[in-house]
Amino acid sequence: MTQLLYMETFGCQMNERDSEIMAQLLGEHSYVRTNKPEQADVVVVNTCSIRGKAAHKAYSCFGRYKKLKATHPNLILAVTGCVAQQDGAALLERMPYIDIVMGPQSIYTLPSLVAAFRRNQKPLVATDLSADFVIPPFLPNLAESTPHKRFITIMQGCDNFCTYCVVPYTRGREISRNFDDILAEATHLVGQGVKEITLIGQNVNSYGKKGDAKQNKSFSELLRAVAGIDGLERLRFTSSHPKDLSEELMRCFAEIPVLCPHFHLPVQSGSNTILQRMNRKYTIEAYLDKAARLREYRPDIALTTDIIVGFPGETDDDFGATMQVVETVRYHGAYSFKYSDRPNAKAADFPDKVAEEVKTERLARLQARQEEIALALKQAEIGKSVEVMVEGASKAPANQWSGRTGGNQIVNFSCETKLVSGQLLMVEIEGACQNSLRGKMI
Repeated sequence: MTQLLYMETFGCQMNERDSEIMAQLLGEHSYVRTNKPEQADVVVVNTCSIRGKAAHKAYSCFGRYKKLKATHPNLILAVTGCVAQQDGAALLERMPYIDIVMGPQSIYTLPSLVAAFRRNQKPLVATDLSADFVIPPFLPNLAESTPHKRFITIMQGCDNFCTYCVVPYTRGREISRNFDDILAEATHLVGQGVKEITLIGQNVNSYGKKGDAKQNKSFSELLRAVAGIDGLERLRFTSSHPKDLSEELMRCFAEIPVLCPHFHLPVQSGSNTILQRMNRKYTIEAYLDKAARLREYRPDIALTTDIIVGFPGETDDDFGATMQVVETVRYHGAYSFKYSDRPNAKAADFPDKVAEEVKTERLARLQARQEEIALALKQAEIGKSVEVMVEGASKAPANQWSGRTGGNQIVNFSCETKLVSGQLLMVEIEGACQNSLRGKMI
């Protein structure tokens, strides 16, 4: 009998990919996705706790499903992701209307967990983290409406233990996926019409250091292998740790034609004092040298970053050093946030917390300057012809389409011909907005 599944996903690309996997696994047991939670037989909430705001959003949505369960008593509510791993059984004590709590390593057992709850009607907790965990082989079950781009998980967990971060505690220690399994999934996707693949993990450029003992393959070798799949038009990856950025990986940007000229390289702070307290294991001088080397290998590369403002002990001079890095590197984009204490993270116990109003003022100043730089970089594209991969048609006005450059910039352009998602074409850039470029198809 067909049953309905509703999924709500918070957080990063890893969570998005995990949600796709869970939907497929339940789909193999006659579950069909719905976009109306009130119709669902099973609701899965995939949570994030990397920042306080993300965790609060998850807790808020749990309340909505409590009301829904009051009118739909047979509804099964399952919670996964970082909040589930972090809180475990305590989540059931706090919110007893939740039926299943499972960590990221347990998502592959979701169908059996749902079946067990239906049989026994008893809440279930599956949050064990194993250093011997193996990411199982997985081939996506793609429908005719397959999107032109997909994520592939290549590793899970993290060994870096940055003092502000909960990932090692919520996703476990670093585990690389089997090299052949990744290639099989990528080949399968391209064979089904996917044009762009993004390899994802907490720290992709340390791929191969831990996991399948037989592989002994580096991330650069994996990139070259996936890039060699006939029919793949674009290859991306995220996210990276600066300390693991090798010369071998930098060369890939000059030597692999389908590798997009975009690199997300989180700096977090421009102050060596703060970087040391964050346990980032690099100096700002080393970071800037690598950013410059990337541009030597690929002059048109678009660099983006993450920045935390107001880390414990951050002085005006420390923040000024971060502003100087923004001026020096001139990022195409930056995800910037105010520091917040996270459970289990070492920095939660640090003294000399920065006042909330100071964090707010610094963040506003940083974001305002970064927006100016990003706009200036977009304006420099006016008059150029760029390759764009079509994402889809705009709802209004007519004959307007949207796509992305290799550098991950959104381009809105006019074309009277009907286009197909994943199609590559040349667009002349005519204007720049804060978050996108405007142009016309050549």
